[in-house]
Amino acid sequence: MIFKAVGDGRPYPDHGREGSMDWSDVPPRQVRLDELVTTKRTLDLDALLAEDSTFFGDLFAHVVEYRGVLYLEDGLHRAVRAALQQRPILHARVLTVG
Repeated sequence: MIFKAVGDGRPYPDHGREGSMDWSDVPPRQVRLDELVTTKRTLDLDALLAEDSTFFGDLFAHVVEYRGVLYLEDGLHRAVRAALQQRPILHARVLTVG
């Protein structure tokens, strides 16, 4: 299995960070794919296959740590791409909430 679990929605409280600039003060670190719970059940194939998928956004995925669980909030296409390339680790900005 690629991820710890596949979720549907955000079970954590709103953290108030909307765009990439709001996340820029959160330093990136490595996260294992098998420790992540997704917050989306579906993946947009255009985002997965696009060569410039990070051109207008953050280079790093956005992960929220809530009650000891790591939730992949943004960057599902990056995580799936890493898995397809047999890389078990993703570089992500990890925000701890509540």
